[in-house]
Amino acid sequence: MEIFTINNTTLTSFTKLAAWREGHTLVLLIYRVTKMFPREELFGLVSQIRRAAVSITSNIAEGFSRGSYKEKIQFYTMALGSLTELENQLLVARDVGFLASDTFQTCAEQAILVGRILKGLIKKSKTYVI
Repeated sequence: MEIFTINNTTLTSFTKLAAWREGHTLVLLIYRVTKMFPREELFGLVSQIRRAAVSITSNIAEGFSRGSYKEKIQFYTMALGSLTELENQLLVARDVGFLASDTFQTCAEQAILVGRILKGLIKKSKTYVI
């Protein structure tokens, strides 16, 4: 079992990382809202949005399992890239009329929270790199 220590707290699973938990909340939200998109977008924007969202938590999980902090940072940074990709896709979805403003706002606020936590995780992980 992987053990990871941050701020004197030992984590034994990626699911205990706040970045993963909030990212998972975002994934579930994304799946709910994209169910309302037009059917013809199922293999277009819906697929891209869902893949980007899942990629965030997948990269956090993979980074958690890596042995060195340098590798962890690499995967956490990829998660941040996927988050930025998702933010762009949400803007597109809003601007073409697939997302109502209030739904977009809810998604954007959760994405901002995930980004804030993820940036903190990256910053803290960098303190362990020699």
